[in-house]
Amino acid sequence: MTVRRDDPYPDFNFLVELGGDVVGGFSEVELPAAEIETIEYREGGDKTSAARKLPGRVKYGNVVLKRGVAGGTELWDWFDAVRDGNLDRREVRITLLDETRQPVLAWTFRRAWPARYDAPDLRALGNEVAIETLELAHEGFEVA
Repeated sequence: MTVRRDDPYPDFNFLVELGGDVVGGFSEVELPAAEIETIEYREGGDKTSAARKLPGRVKYGNVVLKRGVAGGTELWDWFDAVRDGNLDRREVRITLLDETRQPVLAWTFRRAWPARYDAPDLRALGNEVAIETLELAHEGFEVA
């Protein structure tokens, strides 16, 4: 699916799939960083005092999904189920689309579950969209 071109793709066309179902209307998706810890190791007999650097554990940040409140409760329902002890892990896929809405790159997160839900701030004098946020923990991701 990856499509290479000279100009970078804009970041405003994307799809979010939770457990295979396309869930639309997200205004923002924060994709996480992946990091490999560095282990410094030195043997007593090494002739140099510099340590060797070896790869260690891999750490992944959480995925953050933000969308305007439109009356649906599916994000809250998923969080609520996990909060009540029903761990519902899902595959989550974020697909970047080009200007013609064709897929060009996708991030697939394994065994994701809601780790945090933020309800929108409400202001009587405000004039902004009410945004709810769902943060997802996961066990790694692939890019294709």
